[in-house]
Amino acid sequence: SQVLRADREVVLAAVKQWGGALEHASEELQSDREVVLAAVQQDGWALQCASEELRADREVVLAAVKQDVGMLRHASQVLRADREVVLAAVKQWGGALEHASEELQSDREVVLAAVQQDGWALQCASEELRADREVVLAAVKQDVGMLRHASQVLRAD
Repeated sequence: SQVLRADREVVLAAVKQWGGALEHASEELQSDREVVLAAVQQDGWALQCASEELRADREVVLAAVKQDVGMLRHASQVLRADREVVLAAVKQWGGALEHASEELQSDREVVLAAVQQDGWALQCASEELRADREVVLAAVKQDVGMLRHASQVLRAD
């Protein structure tokens, strides 16, 4: 019922059991920081049900990404450019680099962490880093097929 979907105590109890229950909460509670934080700590997927404002909340997004690294794609543009948030994500799943800002796709430390976790991430790296021998070597150690995403110069090496 609409009354229960707007009842903070009921929704908070529900999201602590299953974060995805946030999807059924009222808009007001999807904007309630405590409710959303409890939801994403239980299931990172819940981030996509959070208000835009809370998708830009660093603590909420970090909690969501720790539960489900794929949720980086639902973070605000600002947080996709936040080095700490993106590093936390790519260390769990290198493919999260795809959802990082262009600036961080050009950040050597971030890209190296990503390709060391999953060589696939090389295809999301900047052209400059696809020509970086150490970065390409780390990616190829994870997945030899990633050599095709290296720069022309390195493929000939």
